[in-house]
Amino acid sequence: MTVKTYGNFIANKWQDATGGEFIAVRDPSNGLEFARIARGTRDDIDLAVRSARAALSGEWGRLTPTERGRVLTRISAGVLRNIDLLTELEARDVGKPLTQARADVVALARYLEFYGGAADKVHGDTIPYQNGFTVLTVYEPHGVTGHIIPWNYPMQILGRSLGAALAMGNAAVVKPAEEACLTILEFARIAEEGGLPSGALNIVTGFGSEAGVALSEHPDVNHISFTGSVRTGEMVQAAAAKNAVPVTLELGGKSAQIVFADADLDRAVPFLVNAGIQNAGQTCSASSRILVERAVYEEVVARMSERYRALKVGPAGSDLSVGPVVSHRQKAIVEGFLADAAKDGLKVAAQGEIVADAPAEGAYVAPTLLRDVPHQHRTVQEEIFGPVQVIMPFDGEEEAIRLANGTAYGLVCGVWTNDGGRQLRMARAVHAGQVFINNYGAGGGVELPFGGVKKSGHGREKGFEALYGFASMKTISVYHG
Repeated sequence: MTVKTYGNFIANKWQDATGGEFIAVRDPSNGLEFARIARGTRDDIDLAVRSARAALSGEWGRLTPTERGRVLTRISAGVLRNIDLLTELEARDVGKPLTQARADVVALARYLEFYGGAADKVHGDTIPYQNGFTVLTVYEPHGVTGHIIPWNYPMQILGRSLGAALAMGNAAVVKPAEEACLTILEFARIAEEGGLPSGALNIVTGFGSEAGVALSEHPDVNHISFTGSVRTGEMVQAAAAKNAVPVTLELGGKSAQIVFADADLDRAVPFLVNAGIQNAGQTCSASSRILVERAVYEEVVARMSERYRALKVGPAGSDLSVGPVVSHRQKAIVEGFLADAAKDGLKVAAQGEIVADAPAEGAYVAPTLLRDVPHQHRTVQEEIFGPVQVIMPFDGEEEAIRLANGTAYGLVCGVWTNDGGRQLRMARAVHAGQVFINNYGAGGGVELPFGGVKKSGHGREKGFEALYGFASMKTISVYHG
């Protein structure tokens, strides 16, 4: 098998890490090494930041918003031209079934299309003030933005973060996760072919404890976007605080779907299951908790169990319901939660099936639905990041709200009811950054602002709102008499 080697992408040039070391990339479907990435260090991050800083005073910094938008639109078209390559690479790198990987390519292209069209539509205001004055506000780029991208959705999260940052005129340094970053590296080639000027995008691969820390601490980075775990997010924010720069954090989730007795179960049940097992449950906004009004609880358990028993788990290339988790390390974490559930006597309502011909070296976990789980159990309170859901009954709105809000997280929530008043009461009472009524988007569309409250983070990406987050407002007061 050919093992492809990737360098860092700095100032539109590919180069090895300054230390000359590489990190092996393994296919989670079979455990085999199929690529190597540069092991970037503090020196490589510094080179990338310098490149981005130079871009701001060079060709990239001189482009008008309209011209920046046209560049992004060309890159979007380039992504779609490479859809087969990116699909296959994402499937091998992350373990996504091919259909899910292809959807991520389309989403990346859509992000770039959206932000390409939005680049010249960010307007300031004029503010009524004293006689003899005209006061206006304008939005300006932060400067150099750092982007720390996780391994679960490399293309989608690159699109929502980088797209908005470039649209506003920032120059970016991206540190993707070492577990899965190959589509981000291929994207650099596509971006260059689309006419992105030198230094506007720089990518340094490596370990979070080395390259990630260096990017978070760098004194010439003006804004950081981080998606990942709560613990790492806390460290990123603490490092950035030393330089007094803003941080957008999208952290973990323990998102609930709340099903009332009057819900349309035919519509709800596919969303209840799919939002938990998509990408093998490795989604920050995964619906890992299902709360069901007691009158229909057993029916929902039965319907979800039937779907679970039909789930097939296998290699990403087989394009089954569920692929492997990203690594054996992640597999061990998920299996640790299931072991605790078994030790504590929790009931398994149903499980999916790992196909017989799945390679033994693959990182496979059988999707599992746990029922009647106590609210304080760790499978309810902690993010599992695997294909595991818990289902619990409730009685009435008050208890539903208490359970839904009863974790440290607040990212997404779904509410299923045909009662219009209840829909709005629940939407207002739930502590979450996004609330879906009679649907569940696991983050929603490109157009919808996304982010959390509590330990799910702060700041918003996606949609038009993200553009404001990647810019600073300047107030200009003119005295003219």
